[in-house]
Amino acid sequence: MIGLATPGSSAPPLNLVGNGNESKPVLQTLHISQGVSQGLLIKKVQPVYPRNALTMHMEGAVELTATISKTGTITAVKVISGEQLLTKAAVDAVKQWKYKPYLLNGEPVEIQTQVTINFKLPN
Repeated sequence: MIGLATPGSSAPPLNLVGNGNESKPVLQTLHISQGVSQGLLIKKVQPVYPRNALTMHMEGAVELTATISKTGTITAVKVISGEQLLTKAAVDAVKQWKYKPYLLNGEPVEIQTQVTINFKLPN
């Protein structure tokens, strides 16, 4: 038989069971819910309502994805949806937010979460 070890052959048997020396997979970025991330928020900067949006009586929600570093700082913000006149103000505000580090097995990890900024006209 070709490719199979037979008694007396010099080929070592295949090791199908790990020997414990394999490295564990490392999560690059952990995704957590908006509710969990709100509990870690320690500094929240309110967005400045854009003058053009005020003039046009524009309201609405801006949905963002934020990447939070191991130290709790915002490293990236991506717009998912929202009125274009409102998105820049939302991103500028969220970039200034600060979070408590998220711990996984006692170690801080980078996380990604969704952030919703609601723009409502003042009464």
